[in-house]
Amino acid sequence: MAVKTNERPGTRAVLRYCHLSGYKAREVLELIRGVEYARSLEILDHCERSAAPVVAKLLRSAGANAEHNDGLDPDELFVASCFADEGSTLKRWRPRARGRATRIRKRTCHITIILARMPDEQLARRRARVAAEAAERRARRVAGARRRSRAEQPGESAPSAAAGEVVDETFAPGAGAFETDAAEVEVAGDEVAGNEMADTAGAGAESASDEAVEPAAQEEED
Repeated sequence: MAVKTNERPGTRAVLRYCHLSGYKAREVLELIRGVEYARSLEILDHCERSAAPVVAKLLRSAGANAEHNDGLDPDELFVASCFADEGSTLKRWRPRARGRATRIRKRTCHITIILARMPDEQLARRRARVAAEAAERRARRVAGARRRSRAEQPGESAPSAAAGEVVDETFAPGAGAFETDAAEVEVAGDEVAGNEMADTAGAGAESASDEAVEPAAQEEED
């Protein structure tokens, strides 16, 4: 014989005469039925319905009862059952036109949440998932620390290449490269000195020809 909803084993919390209709409360309770305790709190914190804060407060009360009264770990609990029963209805009257009046029904409900421990198979899967997520976070943290340490090393302070630029990493300037540059500088210096000497010799020849022309011009004038 199946166990009735209100007779299921677990830790429960009951809110009586809540000033909400049973329909509005059930719309929110359907979101957390069969869900883990921590995940249920996240769902209710992001729910925009007016009954969500009331149900979240009752869910936290059920979790506190399970932790302090029954000695259970809240991380191992899930919502085994949740339901809302109709409570008493307050009847009020609203005046209308031509001396008439209409009835106002202020409905109430009784909300019950039952928390139970998850099965061992589900707990094993959950622990494995949590361990895998923790290992992944630790690996990302270690990789980030290594990247930062490499970036802070003094030997790697050279400016990085621009986007799309190809860098030849096979060339490493050493002593041979510096000697080759020095030899090229000496050859270039010899060439410059030879050009200067040629220019000086050319200038001397021009000045001698000018001096030879000037006496000839003076004799013709005489």
